Amino acid sequence: MEPFSTHRGLVALLDRANVDTDAIIPKQFLKSIKRTGFGLSLFFDWRYLPEGDPDPEFSLNYPRYQGASVLVTRNNFGCGSSREHAVWAVMQYGFRAIIAPRQEIGGQQIPGFADIFKNNCVKNGLVTVELEAPEVDEIFAMVERNKGLEATVDLDEQRVVLHLPEEMAFHFDIDPVVKKHLRHGLDEIALTLEHADEITVFEQKHDPQMIGG
Repeated sequence: MEPFSTHRGLVALLDRANVDTDAIIPKQFLKSIKRTGFGLSLFFDWRYLPEGDPDPEFSLNYPRYQGASVLVTRNNFGCGSSREHAVWAVMQYGFRAIIAPRQEIGGQQIPGFADIFKNNCVKNGLVTVELEAPEVDEIFAMVERNKGLEATVDLDEQRVVLHLPEEMAFHFDIDPVVKKHLRHGLDEIALTLEHADEITVFEQKHDPQMIGG
């Protein structure tokens, strides 16, 4: 997968919490055996009217967000089923990073992203950034006020920078192992191949003949 160090891009807003994977990529689009072509169907039921035309009321269809590559949304993004197609659709639409808030509601901690979705993002090189809810609220406000606002997601420095006349930055935490995977573009196959020499030695010593009892 493609390594991720820093990315600067136009910011788009999706002001919805608990966006499940069926909303991200509806089940009728999961029949393809290829891993391409899902971007057109991202948020299909929200992006398109019944007759097939783009819904002008849906935020990602706003002219100001065309070409966006940084998505800012609300908590628990990617909940629901474990389909990896959801991550493929987000990336193939053009997003390289998603920002969402962790939040305490009624004494319960609600994460920015559902666990399985977040893990699938790591496997595909899509960066998920969790910030505090007030920080995400501030990003929403700045994007709404400043048409064409761009942000940089800096994985090395673990910062999100809004490119305003006076830059605004937010620090985020990330697991060091996940950071390494993303920074060096290491999917599960690449991680295994890092130990190719040890695997070869094991295979040379291992007797493949199974002994029956």
